[in-house]
Amino acid sequence: MTGNGRKRVRLRITGVVQGVGFRPFVWRRAVRLGLAGWVENDPGGVTVEAEGDQRAVSAFVDGLAGAAPPLGHVTSVALRDLPCGNVPTA
Repeated sequence: MTGNGRKRVRLRITGVVQGVGFRPFVWRRAVRLGLAGWVENDPGGVTVEAEGDQRAVSAFVDGLAGAAPPLGHVTSVALRDLPCGNVPTA
């Protein structure tokens, strides 16, 4: 977190998160909250980086697992704070 009220995080999400609309769900949630960042799949799950107002980032992370698409199921969410910087949008 920086003094200007911004925050950047990396999330590693595992579970049933591939082929269920999870990436579009994450993107819509981030856009709705005014966050920048990216989301990508890999064989082990989904990785997300998000940056923006610290309250928006907290809202993005809170409840993410519980709001997953109907066919999805989140097993774990590992969160790591990162230094704020220029995060490209997905």
